Amino acid sequence: MPETMTIAIVDDEEDMRQSISQWLSLSGYNTETFPNAVEALKKIGADYKGIVVSDIRMPGMDGMAFLKRLMSLDNALPVILITGHGDVPMAVEAMQIGAYDFLEKPFDPDRMSDLARRATQARRLTLDNRQLRRELSDGTVLLRKLVGSSAVMERLREDILDLAQADGHVLIDGETGTGKSLVAHALHACGPRAGKKFLTISCAAFDEADLTARLFGPPPEGQPLPLVEEARGGTLCLEDIEALPVSLQARLLSLIGEQEPGETIPVKIIAICNIQDGESRCEDHLRPDLYYRLAAMLITPPPLRQRGEDILTLFTRFSETFAEEYGCPAPEVTAKEAAQLLQAPWPGNVRQLINLAERAVLQSRRGAGSITALLMNDNSEIPQSMVSEGKPLKEYVEAFEKMLIDNTMRRHRGSIAAVMEELSLPRRTLNEKMAKYGLSRSDYL
Repeated sequence: MPETMTIAIVDDEEDMRQSISQWLSLSGYNTETFPNAVEALKKIGADYKGIVVSDIRMPGMDGMAFLKRLMSLDNALPVILITGHGDVPMAVEAMQIGAYDFLEKPFDPDRMSDLARRATQARRLTLDNRQLRRELSDGTVLLRKLVGSSAVMERLREDILDLAQADGHVLIDGETGTGKSLVAHALHACGPRAGKKFLTISCAAFDEADLTARLFGPPPEGQPLPLVEEARGGTLCLEDIEALPVSLQARLLSLIGEQEPGETIPVKIIAICNIQDGESRCEDHLRPDLYYRLAAMLITPPPLRQRGEDILTLFTRFSETFAEEYGCPAPEVTAKEAAQLLQAPWPGNVRQLINLAERAVLQSRRGAGSITALLMNDNSEIPQSMVSEGKPLKEYVEAFEKMLIDNTMRRHRGSIAAVMEELSLPRRTLNEKMAKYGLSRSDYL
């Protein structure tokens, strides 16, 4: 579930502080109260996980001075000011400075609740966007998002680290839903251009004239520079490179051919190919000299069906996330369902698995349905043997066992005694199996 926002209440009158706090607490918010602005500033700073409700008339630092200090710390922090009747012109001035809104005494409590709801929603969106930007600029975080211990995922992470350090252009191809955009961000964030601009554009989203203007200029209104100029020193990601018109392929080739060997390239190009037709290849859509210039460094995220037990790990993570969001337990996966998850063809790859996990949580909340039925709806080509009764194939037993121990350790937050009791395993056997599957108790504490 989304993290509950906190509302900081600042007022020198104790009765007012407590009445506002009580009302907002009944509305489902966490609150904290402060008798003056100086005390509040000791707790409130940039990225404060909440909003501020403050009186304007206070001794010492008044609400206007307090607002200015808050805006200097974080100009996106919602601040709701409480005013007396004669302070309305001052409140209007505060809105110009950056206040979210104001309430005039005596105010309607429902009006305050409505303002708090809208302000906290805005704050949550701001903080989520900031966190996303941080993650997209942190190579370590991005690599952790490429979850999986399979050999193909280990190799993918190694390839990203290698190609990120090389000052050359990269082509990313592969099936839909395999995380090509995430790989592109990781290539930028793990290399020497991290911290520089990372710009992205879909070559399939615009007609030739508009795409020409956006890439090479003159730029359309609202865009200060052509992207190839704005991205200098950084990275330009061209999604759907197969849709790039031939005339622009020549201009792109000219751009990436500017540098001499050993010279730092002005713009690192990361091209993403999204061809889904099995009979067509990326090189069939690009002029050969451009294709081979880009494909000199080629990276292909593996399809989900090649990732083995990663499928169970990912399904567990996604279902737990959705279970928290919807406020219900994550669905239990039987041995038979685990085998089916491992054998499914997954034409939509990770994206399809995410959708399946969400639907599994929703139907589990209703107490109906099965993962088997969801898989059959998603994959009409699944052989009937996958849903027949009986034990799963022998080669899937260990993957299921690892998933079961991992889920139980996660649920009990690393309590060995609780896991031993639930799985009816002696300590030595549990230790041996955790060592076998690379599971460490410290990961669950």
